Amino acid sequence: MVAVVVIAIDIAVKQWTTSTIAGGEPVKLLGGLIYVIYTRNSGAAFSMLSDYTWIFPIIATVVVAALIWMVRSTASMAWTVALGLILGGALGNLVDRIFRAPKPLHGHVVDMFSFLDDHGGHFPVFNVADSALTVGVALAVLLEFTGRRRDGTRAKKDEQDEHA
Repeated sequence: MVAVVVIAIDIAVKQWTTSTIAGGEPVKLLGGLIYVIYTRNSGAAFSMLSDYTWIFPIIATVVVAALIWMVRSTASMAWTVALGLILGGALGNLVDRIFRAPKPLHGHVVDMFSFLDDHGGHFPVFNVADSALTVGVALAVLLEFTGRRRDGTRAKKDEQDEHA
């Protein structure tokens, strides 16, 4: 359910950005803390590997399959939320890779949020899917470090010390 909500919000915000902001002026929010702009990213995070757009749908498909397998066997609500955020983020950007220009499986991801600058000058521009991925991974790391397992149990103190 978390993944479905993330995908729905991501698609809606990307659609709004594409139809409203593209070709227009950035929208200033919170006194300039955040700007909503329109940009497209052919690469991965920070525009890395932008000449290898075709590889991202393959990687994302493998990640999505692994996440679906993991979520099915997860009994912990916290882990379900973390994996749902990661899954929703991966699927949100995969949708762009498959269906957006320039062509199927080479699509560029729509990004729109820029901190402190109207053109991404201080921090990379990102989207809802990227945010969900980041929060989901941070939550998963926190759960792992605190000994919470996907089956709903907690690691014993000595098992946690071995991982530290």
